[in-house]
Amino acid sequence: METANATHTLELLTWIAARPRSYPETLEVWRSSCPRLTIWEDAVAERLVRIADGRVTLSERGHAALGS
Repeated sequence: METANATHTLELLTWIAARPRSYPETLEVWRSSCPRLTIWEDAVAERLVRIADGRVTLSERGHAALGS
């Protein structure tokens, strides 16, 4: 399952990097109530994303994870 989560996390980071995303949009698409697929929650906990002024962007760690 860890590999699946890593793949989904990279999908999330790629999705955020593609264009500016609002916080509500991000939660609508990525928040999960499934305890096995906590992609958004894990990205926040691992500080891969930054939330400021209602926008979600990649942090330096998020860019590094994408190799960008």
